[in-house]
Amino acid sequence: MDIRFKALLVHLLTATGAVLSMLAMLAAVDENWSIMFLWLVVALFVDGIDGPLARRYAVKTNFPIYDGVLMDLIVDYLTYVFIPAFALFESGLLPGWTGWLAIIAITYASVIYFSDTRMKTKDNSFSGFPACWNMVVLVLFALEPGYWVTLGVVLALAVAMFFPLKFIHPTRTLRWRAVSLPVALAWTVFAGWAAWVDFHPESWAHWGLMVTSIYLLLVGIVQQIVPEKAA
Repeated sequence: MDIRFKALLVHLLTATGAVLSMLAMLAAVDENWSIMFLWLVVALFVDGIDGPLARRYAVKTNFPIYDGVLMDLIVDYLTYVFIPAFALFESGLLPGWTGWLAIIAITYASVIYFSDTRMKTKDNSFSGFPACWNMVVLVLFALEPGYWVTLGVVLALAVAMFFPLKFIHPTRTLRWRAVSLPVALAWTVFAGWAAWVDFHPESWAHWGLMVTSIYLLLVGIVQQIVPEKAA
């Protein structure tokens, strides 16, 4: 198969995220949260594989007609930010003014973060919380920690976008990737499992989500604190 056609297929794969976001949004409008999150988990999986494929087939060189980075950002804002914020607001997890404050903080801070040219660090990690609200809101749906804790988490992470705190990219951050990548894959499995059982409170998926989420949230900051050994 011609390399240019393979590069085109990668672009088309990235574009499927827009369809997945629409399916998730339709489920959200019907307040079918489990189905919504299942679509978002599928979108997260697609987002996890299209980047490595884009680099493998050098899409910028072999099919430069489409801007894969721009396409990815459009899809990411829908699936990572807009739909999860809508779900958080409509679900009732944050009642009254707390819901309004949360969705304004999430959507406004995220669009600024997505346009920040300093988003990536030298080791391909993220500088500041990378607006992964799809993951955060899914965990909040699963654990239901109460609206004050929920609001505190949302506001703390919104502020963390603009602090020089490191958050890893599971596939691109080389340091500890042998651990980080399996943990990220495990998170995806636990997330799909939790949504599949309609966030049943006795599901073991919730424990898996907590453990893997804590790792993914803090491992980058630990890397900042623990110096890397010289080769």
